[in-house]
Amino acid sequence: MESNAGDDDTSKNLNDFEKANLDEAQESRLLGGKKEKYVDLGRKICITILAVAFIVGLITFIIHIDPHNQSDSSHDNDGLIASIIRKVIPRKQPQPDKYTQALRKALMFFNAQRSGRLPKHNNVSWRGNSGMKDGFIGKNLVGGFYDGGDTIKFNFPQSFAMTMLSWSVIEYSGKYKAAGELNHVKEIIKWGTDYLLKTVDSSSDTIDRIYAQVGTGDPSRIDTPTDHYCWMRPEDMDYPRDVHECRRCSDLAAEMAAALASASIVFKNNKKYSKKLVHGAETLYKFARDKRGRYSADITDASIFYNSTSYWDEFLWGATWLYYATGNTSYLERATSRVLAKHAGAFSAGPNYGIPSWDNKLTGAQVLLNRLRFFLNPGYPYEDMLGTFNKQTDKIMCSYLPVFRNFKRTKGGLIQLNHGAPQPLQYVVHAAFLANLYADYLDAVGIPGWYCGPNFYTTQVMHDFARTQIDYILGKNPLKMSYVVGFGQRYPKHVHHRAASIPKNKIKYTCEGGWKWRDTNKPDPNTIIGAMVGGPDKHDGFRDVRTNYNYTEPTLAGNAGLVAALVALSSKGKAATSIDMSTMFSKVPPMFPPMAPGPAPWKP
Repeated sequence: MESNAGDDDTSKNLNDFEKANLDEAQESRLLGGKKEKYVDLGRKICITILAVAFIVGLITFIIHIDPHNQSDSSHDNDGLIASIIRKVIPRKQPQPDKYTQALRKALMFFNAQRSGRLPKHNNVSWRGNSGMKDGFIGKNLVGGFYDGGDTIKFNFPQSFAMTMLSWSVIEYSGKYKAAGELNHVKEIIKWGTDYLLKTVDSSSDTIDRIYAQVGTGDPSRIDTPTDHYCWMRPEDMDYPRDVHECRRCSDLAAEMAAALASASIVFKNNKKYSKKLVHGAETLYKFARDKRGRYSADITDASIFYNSTSYWDEFLWGATWLYYATGNTSYLERATSRVLAKHAGAFSAGPNYGIPSWDNKLTGAQVLLNRLRFFLNPGYPYEDMLGTFNKQTDKIMCSYLPVFRNFKRTKGGLIQLNHGAPQPLQYVVHAAFLANLYADYLDAVGIPGWYCGPNFYTTQVMHDFARTQIDYILGKNPLKMSYVVGFGQRYPKHVHHRAASIPKNKIKYTCEGGWKWRDTNKPDPNTIIGAMVGGPDKHDGFRDVRTNYNYTEPTLAGNAGLVAALVALSSKGKAATSIDMSTMFSKVPPMFPPMAPGPAPWKP
């Protein structure tokens, strides 16, 4: 097609050229043997005079009606003329940088993942209302987000995704606004938090359970339809969707508390909603402390997909967010507890140390607490642990540098934070966000860098780490493949995503009838804009195959990290500073009491 189109264009251009350059003999024949050169000079002169008169009249009119422009100075008139020219002749608007362009697309992924009754402005034409019967008698669980290519709603990664999006909004609201995406991302967060509030008795002070998952993915269950076995459009689901609850799930409850608490800061101007979020967060955190246990031990199906290894990091993470959301120092005391930090792995050097993910919140919590130390410097009794977290964060940032070889890299330069295992990109984007944000913190307080042993590195090194990793994901890699669908010239066309792979053709495919769309070699009929897929293998290789989810499946948590990293790297636009210095502390009381008034003036 491209070759034919090019030939047609070339032929057309040649014909135009030939017609414009006919020799006199040919032109004479075409004109009936007579050729005259005639130019209507009078008409051209009249048009020119009228145009000049119009411009002069316009300038005179503006000068007379605007007293501020009345001046005998020719310089002032020159300035006025230049001003008019600038207004009459539109300027060419600068194109947004590639990170802003990718950001706009990455946010669209969340629109495609919505469950429930979609808003009219959802802007994904091939999606419709779905999961409208989620829940059970007396419990409405309609809404929220599907996690990935299947139609399961997992509270654990969904909560983490909302926390990360909220964090990015709190830090970089100016950049979101400059990109024209602030309202969009806030709407996405609210869609998620509204659903999370449904899954608990959020109005109560005490709860005894969480409805943690809707849908079943266990691949061994082939006797009944499940959300993993069936390949159907979400709008066509007609099989029962199980609701899974947990009664001892500290990790999930603390993560949900973090999501609601961080969102309450985002919506601080909506006092009623913010207060509702804070109350839900505090109720959840109390439940997390009172009913100790891992949620995936309570829910077998969840352990297959999102198995939690510990709840101590969520204790630290949730407490930190609740402190920022409430200013209650009891949460800060927990967040800076040495015992809790030890259980969370702050003093260990295991293989997963420093790898941020939906299962490991320690690094994120440490960066978040560094913010408090850098900007407010609370001092005793918190400085001991805050100083320790600062040192630990410095070590983690050192581990991301190639010179220290804590983590291997592909030949193309992608850091292997998950040690060569599949789906590496979700870990990379979160690390890129935290590295760039930590560098922004240091820049904001005038600290030029940090030490890795005896060697000093500037904050630019952290910015460069984040940039190079995101650049790899956006296409600067050996395959020249963008791993964000719809961005760049080459990206995955066979995404492991049932809604994207089945055409919207008014045909309802059965549970197994949709397999033909899952297994076909044809590209997706629906482009799931902004979806970041699992990513390449440890050799920079990638197979664009729908059935291989390790390569081609996107997830909520992965895309949330991508959005956060992209907005952090995007150009400042109209944002006055790189980060918002004060919003995070809007509920935090002064660290020190005001100075006592001096003695009254002495009177004789």
